[in-house]
Formats: sequence, structure tokens, C-alpha cells
Amino acid sequence: MKEAPPTARPAQLSVEHPSPDTLVIRFAGPWQLRRALPPPSAVQQALESTPPRQVAFDTAELTAWDSGLLTFLTKVTELCAQRQIAIARDGLPTGVQRLLALAEAVPERKGARQDGAAPSWLARVGTAVVNARAPILEMLAFIGQLTGTFGKLLRGKARYRRSDLLLLIQQAGSDALGIVTLISFLVGTILAFVGAVQLQQFGAAIYVADLVGIAMVREMGAMMTAIVIAGRTGAAYAAQLGSMKVTQEIDALTTMGISPLEFLVLPRMLALCLMMPLLCLYADFLGILGGAAVGVGMLKLAPLVYYNQTAAAVHLGDLAGGVFKASVYGVLIAISGCLRGIQCGNSSSAVGEAATSAVVTGIVFVISACGLFAVLFYVLGI
Repeated sequence: MKEAPPTARPAQLSVEHPSPDTLVIRFAGPWQLRRALPPPSAVQQALESTPPRQVAFDTAELTAWDSGLLTFLTKVTELCAQRQIAIARDGLPTGVQRLLALAEAVPERKGARQDGAAPSWLARVGTAVVNARAPILEMLAFIGQLTGTFGKLLRGKARYRRSDLLLLIQQAGSDALGIVTLISFLVGTILAFVGAVQLQQFGAAIYVADLVGIAMVREMGAMMTAIVIAGRTGAAYAAQLGSMKVTQEIDALTTMGISPLEFLVLPRMLALCLMMPLLCLYADFLGILGGAAVGVGMLKLAPLVYYNQTAAAVHLGDLAGGVFKASVYGVLIAISGCLRGIQCGNSSSAVGEAATSAVVTGIVFVISACGLFAVLFYVLGI
């Protein structure tokens, strides 16, 4: 490839007809990308005005060239191919001839060139719907496989280590008491304070006990505990399984004939299913205790009066409904955390993305299930 001196003249292009059947394209000066290159419009006009049978090239005055000349020649080749005009490349430099032959030896991949027109909004919506179908199908397949694994557990054929289950129960249960205590007590305090400000205007401050008791037992105890566990335990599950995916431990289990769902996912789901109802009961008690702190401390209610009012307002059905919700939330959190961990990529950054996605998915599942339970319990009159 020639190099042009700094004082070289600009790239020049001329088109001549030495005979009616031949069109000669002459190149002069440096044909390089960093310089202004003539467009192929002159060649196109010459081909349309007097179509020749053959196109030849003259590069006697060409001082330097790079991929800019190759791009120009490729466009000329396309114009000639459209009109079925032969091309004689004898006048081109040897390097240019070899590069053009190499480019033609490898056919252009279909769809490699992007269409200039942007897709319509309807096409974009359709593409988004089609792309969203794949994660949904993966989730349904995972739930189906997990259901089969649970069936093996009921038949006593599931393979997992009991020591792992006990460790996971400890991590999901007793290790989470600190954050659950803080959140539940504060939530009960906030509910009581907000209710007291409004009820005091009507002289009905005693009903703060009813408000806090029913809200904590029916909804807030289970939901706030689930959100805390989703951010704490669900993310941990995704990070653990994602790290195993990166280090190929899950592939090793599959190679040894051990199902990752039985060995890794099932103990985690069982741990949350067993611990979430107990954590919910603990959160209910702490929330009511936080409400009592406001009722006794700010509203000057007698502790016994507050207790009797709460006991009269909260029924056993309310408590059972909250515990049932907590069990379902535990299953949803375990599924979201383990699913994102199994779907984790093979890089270290993918582990963090899996943990974040597990928290978001778990919280969305919990809030959606809470709304569905509210409607269902209202229809059933519970």
C-alpha cells in the first residue's frame, strides 16, 4: 500500500468512453479515508447515459490507497452487477485485486445490513411480547420441575443432605430475627401513630389497638416479613447458586447424576416454607407490641385495656390467614431466588445481577400475591 506525501493533490476521478463498448474509470491522487473522496454518482450517471459492455480502470496516476478505494470499487461492482456489465480489473493495483477477490469469495451474510427504516411501534411491541415469552416459559418449566421434585420428597426419594437443610433453616430463621424484630416493631409503631393522629379527633383512640392488631395479623406482618426475607435470603440464594453456576459446581452435580433441584433448590424451599410462618407469628407479636408502646406511652391507655381490645378485635381466622400467606410468600421467595441463581450467566458480574433480579422478582411476587389474597379473602368473606 502506497503512502502519499503531505503535499499530494486531492483524490480525483474521471470517466471516459474510449469506445462505445468500454467505459474507463481513471483514479488520480491519494484515495484514502482521511481525505475527501469523490462519490460514485459520476460513474452511475455514465452507466445510465451510455451503458457499456465493459468497465476498465486506469490507476497510473494513483499515488496512495486504502479501504476508501476498496469501498468505492465495491459500489461500482454492485452497479455493474445490477446492469450485467463486465468488469476488467487488470488496471487496478495487485493488492486491490487480491482484496476484492477475497471479499467476493466470502458471500455476504443474509441480514447483515440493517434496513435504514426504523421498525414501527407495532413491530416493536410484537418483538417485546415475543422476547418476554421466553422468560415466562423458563419460569413455568422450572416450577414444573420443582413440583416433580416435591413429589419425590413426598415419596421419600429426593436426594439432599439433612445437614444442609438444618443449616438453611438456621440461616433463614434465627439469623433473621434481628432485622425482623426491628422492622416489625417499627411498622407497628408507625401504624399506631398514624391511626392515633386521626382517631384522637373523634375521641376513639382506643381503636388504635384494633387497627394495629388487625393490620399486623392479616397483612402487614406476613408482607413485611416476606419483603425483608426477599432482600436478605432470596438474594443470598441467588448469589449462592449463581456462584456455583460460575464455578461449574452445578454442572458437576448433573454429571454425577445428582439433580440440582433436589440437592440445592429443594432444601432452600423447605427452609423458607418452615421458617416463614414462625417469623410471621414473631412479626405479628412485635408489631402489636410496637402499637402498644404508642398506645400506652402517647395515648395513655392502660396496658390491660389495650390487650383486651386487641384480643377482642383479632380472631383466630385472621391469624391463620396471615400464617398461610407467609407460607405462600416463602415459596415464592425461594422460587424467585433459586430461579435467578440457576439462570445466572458465567461471569462474576452476572452473580450480582442475579441477586438483584431475585430481590426484584421476589418483592413483585409477594406484592402481587398479597393483592390476590386480599381480593380472594374478601370474596370468600374471611
